[in-house]
Amino acid sequence: MSYKHKKIGDVAEALQKRLEKAENRQSVLRAPELKALAAEIPLLKPDERASFGKELNQLKAELEKLAANSSDDSENLEPIDVTAPFDVNAKKPSLLPGQNGSKHPLMTELDGVIEIFARMGFVHMDVRQLDDEYHMFDSLNFPKGHPARDDYDTFITTDGLIAPAHASVMQNRLQKKYKSNLGQGKPIGVVYTGRTFRNEDVDARHEHTFYQVEISYIDKNINAGNLVTTFKTFLEEYYQQKIEVRTQPFYFPFTEPSFELALSCPFCKKKGCNVCSYSGWIELLGCGMIHPNVLKAGGIDPSIYTGFAGGMGLDRLVMMKHGIEDVRHFESGKLDFLRQFS
Repeated sequence: MSYKHKKIGDVAEALQKRLEKAENRQSVLRAPELKALAAEIPLLKPDERASFGKELNQLKAELEKLAANSSDDSENLEPIDVTAPFDVNAKKPSLLPGQNGSKHPLMTELDGVIEIFARMGFVHMDVRQLDDEYHMFDSLNFPKGHPARDDYDTFITTDGLIAPAHASVMQNRLQKKYKSNLGQGKPIGVVYTGRTFRNEDVDARHEHTFYQVEISYIDKNINAGNLVTTFKTFLEEYYQQKIEVRTQPFYFPFTEPSFELALSCPFCKKKGCNVCSYSGWIELLGCGMIHPNVLKAGGIDPSIYTGFAGGMGLDRLVMMKHGIEDVRHFESGKLDFLRQFS
C-alpha cells in the first residue's frame, strides 16, 4: 500500500521490515514511530490533518492485519501441563545413577533403633501422617476442653484431620491390634516410629517436623522399674557405653505416674560440657505407666494388666550421637552435611 505522506510511507516501510524479523510481532503495533506520527497531527496545517490521520489509521490497520496473519501461520502448540511428571509419549529424562545417592542419616539411625528394640522383643509399627481427634486426644485421656490439649499445638486440616504432634496416636490402635497376645499369656511390646508435627519456632534445637520413637509394653505385674531398665538398656546399646539414668516427676494425661528421664552426658561423663549445659545430665524423653483410662479405651482391663510407654525424638538422639549442633541440618538438603553419613 502506498501513502501520499512521505513520513507515513517511511515509517510503514521500516515497520514492515521490523515485523518480518520480530519474534513478538504484536510489539510492532506499539512502536514509538506510530506515537510520534500521531503527535504530529496537531502541528499540521488544518487542511492536511484529515488526510494524514486517515493514512495513519490505514497504516495501523495494515500492521494489525500483518501481525494477525503471521500469528495464524505459526505452529499451533499444545498447552503444557506443568503438574504432570512426564508426558506418556515423551522420552523420560535419565535419572542419576543409584550409586550417587545414599540413605538419609535419620533413616539409617532409625533402622538401628528399631533393630535394637526388635532384639528386646518389640514389634514395629509406623505412625500415621494424618490422624483424627479421637486417637490424638480422646483415647489418650485428654478430656474435651482440658488445658492439656493446648500443650500439643499442632496443625489441623479443614476436614478436621490432625497432623500428629506425638507418636502416642498409635497407642489405642496397638492395644486393640495385639490385645489377643494377653489372652495367650504373651505381652504386648511395640515400638512405633514416624514423623510428628508441631507449631514450633524453628531454631537450632527445635523443628516443626521431626521423628519420634515411642514404645509401649503391657503385661501382668509391669512396674516403673521395668520402664527405667528398658530405656537404660536401649540407651547403653545405642550409644555403646555405660550410662546412668534418673527420673523426675512430670505430667502427661496418658500416663500415671509420669516421668522425665535424663541420662548421664555421654560426652563429658557428668563432668559438665556445653552439650549438657554443664549439668552432667541430659533430659531426653518422657515416659510413665500407662493410665488406666488409656488401657480401658484399648479394651484392656487395668485391674489385671499394667504397662509403660515412653517416647523420644529421633533427631535429638542422632544429634547427641554424632555431635550435630543444629537440628535444621537434617531437613536442609545440604550435600556437604549429608555426605558425612554416606
